[in-house]
Amino acid sequence: MLLKLLGRFLRPHWPLLIGVVVFQLAQSLLSLWLPTLNADIVDNGIAKGDTGYILSTGAEMLGVTIVQIACAITAVYFGAKVAMLVGRDLRGAIFHRVGEFSEREVTRFGAPSLITRNTNDVQQVQMLVLMTCTLLVSAPILAIGGIILAMRQDIQLSWLIAVSVPVLLIAVSLIIVRMVPLFRKMQERIDRVNRVLREQLTGIRVVRAFVREDVETARFTVANDEVTDTAIKAGRLFALMFPIVMLVLNVSSVAVIWFGAYRVADGSMQIGTLTAFLQYLAQILMGVMMSTMMAVLVPRAAVCADRIGEVLNTEPSVAAIENPVTEVTARGTVEFVGVGFSYPGAEQPVLSDVTFFAEAGKTTAVIGSTGAGKTTLVNLIPRLFDATSGIVLVDGVDVAELDPELLWSRIGLVPQKPYLFSGTVASNLRYGNPDASDDELWRALEIAQAKGFVEEMPDKLDAPIAQGGTNVSGGQRQRLAIARALVRRPEIYVFDDSFSALDTATDARLRSALARSESDATMIVVAQRVSTIVDADQIVVLEDGRVVGRGTHAELVETNPTYAEIVSSQLTAEEAA
Repeated sequence: MLLKLLGRFLRPHWPLLIGVVVFQLAQSLLSLWLPTLNADIVDNGIAKGDTGYILSTGAEMLGVTIVQIACAITAVYFGAKVAMLVGRDLRGAIFHRVGEFSEREVTRFGAPSLITRNTNDVQQVQMLVLMTCTLLVSAPILAIGGIILAMRQDIQLSWLIAVSVPVLLIAVSLIIVRMVPLFRKMQERIDRVNRVLREQLTGIRVVRAFVREDVETARFTVANDEVTDTAIKAGRLFALMFPIVMLVLNVSSVAVIWFGAYRVADGSMQIGTLTAFLQYLAQILMGVMMSTMMAVLVPRAAVCADRIGEVLNTEPSVAAIENPVTEVTARGTVEFVGVGFSYPGAEQPVLSDVTFFAEAGKTTAVIGSTGAGKTTLVNLIPRLFDATSGIVLVDGVDVAELDPELLWSRIGLVPQKPYLFSGTVASNLRYGNPDASDDELWRALEIAQAKGFVEEMPDKLDAPIAQGGTNVSGGQRQRLAIARALVRRPEIYVFDDSFSALDTATDARLRSALARSESDATMIVVAQRVSTIVDADQIVVLEDGRVVGRGTHAELVETNPTYAEIVSSQLTAEEAA
């Protein structure tokens, strides 16, 4: 998966990659040339006392070094740019893929894991690309070129290379084999830390209300300690790398000097040659060390690439067909025909054989006890899920056959938990229609009974809204979400328990304003309060995922025991209050 992922995301940046290879090749070859020049200075300059030769060759070495530095800087710049571009493209690809996911895929991966995959996992792959561009190209050149040039200097000392390089490779390989499972475990435990922290931030009020700070602190401590322990184990293994490399390098250097000294003493080897051989050995081992550095990064990046690839290769369960319907003739009708729905792995279906018809220009209400499947039912209309049996028709066409953009353009959904984005009141309302004028925004706010509190804000439409709408009350948040749907002016409105945070008077005014201004639109209202739906043209009663009643309020009170029980319980509660 790692190679496939890199091949896909590196391909668009091939000119920069060519630049990396060219400049890394140049700086590596120049680096290999320096020991030979140094040997010439020792043998032909210092040994013979030729100051002119020393100065001329020294100037040549200085020029080579300057060019080498320039090539190295350019190669690192190109490599860093490639890495940043790959990271950008990877994050963008994950973001767009997750944006196509239905609720089912998001639930399967989990929000904390998706966050980790789009941040930490991408960062690991990005780091691998950077290190590959800066180390992997030059490492084999230094190692192979160093071996060739060292053998040219003195073939009889080459057996030291044949011993030291395999010893270093074996020692490093043993460490890497033990690090791979630790890296996989570390990514999973980072997911857990993100999950625990996200739960605590989301539920901070509940934590404080029930005085559970100590319990949540303990939960986070356990998750954090697991990541820390895994990171420490991996760090300890990684820390062994450099001592082993330095041990092999120093022992090899001592061996070169030891055995080389005898050859210098008997005149079969010059001092400059010994110096050059020693430098080439150091370059060979440094090349091997840089390769081992890559070997450390590759396993973790491979784990991260698998996790990223899992997201990118997951096809959304809710997707457009090859030739979707792009035009419809009917307007505002919604029909359920024998619809059933089951969550993956669930023992019982959430919905079973649901059938009803919502007529254009009329209000259809859905009521039932908690867990009856009301929210799941309305989520099938905009295809947030796909029905597992039966069909859902919008404007006479199966929603699975409609072009998603056409379907969503006809629906204004106000979810059970209204969400506002960080920005302003205006930017949140224009989420429904980017081209809406200020007059249209005020009209929507007036219908949603939100005009009053928005006018009281210092900046009115430009008043800031915090992430999630945390700087406004629950009722204000619901009314702004309703106004956002009204700005869109869709044919079908779906209100999923969207009036629960409103007082009875505000609820009545809002419904009255909706009835006057959106009389041609189809209203589908999920509600817990009977008072919210008492005037609906049709009420669908759900119980355990099945339709057990359908009719007007007056009809159901007389003929449906389930609805009559709901009405009776709420009237009793009101009277008791």
